[in-house]
Amino acid sequence: MCESSTGGVVYDCVVVGAGIAGCSVAYALAKHQNRKVLLVERDLTEPDRIVGELLQPGGVRALKELGLEHCVENIDAQEVYGYAIFRDDKQTCIKYPIEENNNNDDDENEGGKKKLAGRSFHNGRFVRRLREACAEVGEDRLKMVEGTVRSFVTETGDLWEDRKGASASGNVGNPICGVSYKPKSQEDAEDVDLVTAFAHLTIVCDGMYSTLRKSLIRDPKIELPSFFVGLLMKRGEGKDDDGCEIALPFPNHGHVVLADPSPILFYPISSTETRCLIDIRAKKLPRVSTGELAAYLREKVAPQVPQALRGAFLKAVDEGRVRSMQNKLMPAEVFTCDGALMLGDAFNMRHPLTGGGMTVALHDSKLLCDMLAQLKDFGSKPVVTRATKAFHTKRKPWAATINTLANALYKVFCRTGEEWNEEMQSACFDYLSLGGMYSQGPISLLGGLNPRPFVLVAHFFMVALYGIGRLLRPFPTPKGLVIGVQLLMGACAIILPIIRAEGIVRVFAPFLLGEKAAMGKTKGRQQGPGGKRKAA
Repeated sequence: MCESSTGGVVYDCVVVGAGIAGCSVAYALAKHQNRKVLLVERDLTEPDRIVGELLQPGGVRALKELGLEHCVENIDAQEVYGYAIFRDDKQTCIKYPIEENNNNDDDENEGGKKKLAGRSFHNGRFVRRLREACAEVGEDRLKMVEGTVRSFVTETGDLWEDRKGASASGNVGNPICGVSYKPKSQEDAEDVDLVTAFAHLTIVCDGMYSTLRKSLIRDPKIELPSFFVGLLMKRGEGKDDDGCEIALPFPNHGHVVLADPSPILFYPISSTETRCLIDIRAKKLPRVSTGELAAYLREKVAPQVPQALRGAFLKAVDEGRVRSMQNKLMPAEVFTCDGALMLGDAFNMRHPLTGGGMTVALHDSKLLCDMLAQLKDFGSKPVVTRATKAFHTKRKPWAATINTLANALYKVFCRTGEEWNEEMQSACFDYLSLGGMYSQGPISLLGGLNPRPFVLVAHFFMVALYGIGRLLRPFPTPKGLVIGVQLLMGACAIILPIIRAEGIVRVFAPFLLGEKAAMGKTKGRQQGPGGKRKAA
């Protein structure tokens, strides 16, 4: 148990980072479980990012379960009903499934069916609303402070040091008991003592550029596959060939253009604005200062943009509304460290092509809070550690499906010039265009509605076999056989390393790992009368 060496406050939980994951887990612990939570954020002003703007229906569902559905209101968020995909001169539209609706809601369709939808918005507005929700809980349960966390601390307030590299064997017996941070108000001051915040549990949610990650995972496996270059296109800027005002070809849908060499995305983020993200596979971006990037966008990318959007695209490039960010991939590495764990992009990243990041973060927050709700308090480090180990096991199949889909789909959607790659991408496009189970299965995976690893692998190899079958019709030829074998080998080379990095047993057979049994012991030891936690 962590105790303040000065007799001060000991929080149930310190959350580092007030982004999507940090705000949602802090809110749920304080609001629904009456935990005493400290939320530390480096900068509480409204952020301005070019990703984290599309929340899949599965994420909307998790947001509602966390009691935060009101955070997508009053920010001009747009409903998103599916995706339109463009390849060369062909296009197809895939909609999220319609589910049974037993409630008499306003969005109920005919026959008691409910249309599922994601939400797209300005990331900063959504984060601001989440922070406002946290502030409304009250400082007696959820205190928000602005400061930069410098290190973890021990139960005596000293700097915590990693003893074992925070691997699967972990730092058991070397507990983290909070953090030390420098308040923003004293950021420029020298020789200022850091503030120490003691807590039984520390949750690290400081994003993709996490400064605390290496304290918990000595050698995180981070890949840098590409950059996203972002443009903000405003409605009414530019007209098509018929003189009509530009709008998305499929309103309230995400748009994916299978361009050469990598995809281009379009989606609405307000009633008057559309975000464009251009994926560029390179170690370094073309220079902005010399005009190289603008020239690349005009000469290489613009001719591949749908005609209805090309005018607004070129206007955004000409006006210099261009921003960029590095895309990162990092499989979630299971670690055991008494008193601490990670959530969000600090813990796990996938390619943002499919917009799965926020969905995974919100689902993880809900799952973790549900598992911690079974504990009377967080004072016993071994008991909390068993609960967090069980969380790692339970989240894995769900999150790994979203991660694998994003990373595999990105590789399929990138053009390499090889014949098998063209056939694979063409087969994927035509497979999704078939409709029925061929589109509903993949879009349910993409939307975080039914993310099961066996379903993902089945559809992935069905696409490969569909492509091979077309190569062998009307009768096999030597060239068709060679390309077919290359296609099958290429498909295996795409998906198998991704699954291996996620952990084959953890993804497909988590019941073999035994953490659930440990969690069962935790339940029996920590539940109060009637199996429910008493409010503090």
